[in-house]
Amino acid sequence: MTDAMRSGLGQRILLATLIAGTLDIGMAAIETARAGKPIDGMLRSLASGPFPSAVDWGAGGAAAGLAVHYTIMAVMAAVFLIARDRIALIKRHTIVAALAYGVILWLVMYGLVLPLRFGMSFPSPKPEAIAKQLFAHVVLVGLTFGLVARRGTA
Repeated sequence: MTDAMRSGLGQRILLATLIAGTLDIGMAAIETARAGKPIDGMLRSLASGPFPSAVDWGAGGAAAGLAVHYTIMAVMAAVFLIARDRIALIKRHTIVAALAYGVILWLVMYGLVLPLRFGMSFPSPKPEAIAKQLFAHVVLVGLTFGLVARRGTA
């Protein structure tokens, strides 16, 4: 049995992915609906990152968007949880590190990924948009990762 299996790392990554991913996509769906836009369009837009033609795929594109979202979330969760298991400073200060990680994720997503892939400006000119983005990345994602990381570990 590997160390990762003994420590329950895989289970914690899966749990963090499912919780944070659902909270994050839930918020995105609510914000999309509040803006009067179709949620399936938002999901197809997510899929269009790696699959540009997904915007024309209908329900398949929306399903691909969910798959892309949870795949990215799994990678983000794995990076944090593995780092937490291997770096003593992160282990000692898990919640603070998780919140900082959420800020880093926001910076990478809105400062690098979205501008390079979709030509979006960074930061958003609207303070409300920045606040929502930070809430999603720091609280819904980062904090969730930190709480799950501490679950069942020393």
